[in-house]
Amino acid sequence: MSMQPYNDAVRRLFENPRHAGDPDARYPAVVTAEVAESDAGFRVQLAAEMDGNEIRRLRFRVFGCPHLIAAAEELCGRFEGKALRSLQDVPVAQLMELLEVPVEKTGRMLLLEDAAHSLARRILAGEPSGALRNRRN
Repeated sequence: MSMQPYNDAVRRLFENPRHAGDPDARYPAVVTAEVAESDAGFRVQLAAEMDGNEIRRLRFRVFGCPHLIAAAEELCGRFEGKALRSLQDVPVAQLMELLEVPVEKTGRMLLLEDAAHSLARRILAGEPSGALRNRRN
């Protein structure tokens, strides 16, 4: 492991987060989900622009550390263009390994998984656009 606090993958993804921000309004079906860790204040919001059952675009907003921001960027890049059901299988362990996330930050990475699962549930349930807020204690 590098002596620097963040590896090259984290620095690259953190410096150029192409998927950060709000979704594009071109797609009529945009659904968001948000989760937050109430004690430390970390927050992850995912927004998906859907085209039928395909995730056309996936955007994020994160209030958290560079590891969490980099993980959200990597997740969005991996899942764009895939079927919605793919969000059921967020590879948290792979993301942690790729980004060399310290084990004590596992809870932060699980917020990303929770947001992806909440987003998939909202879309599959046919819920209208808007934020679903979950709280981790």
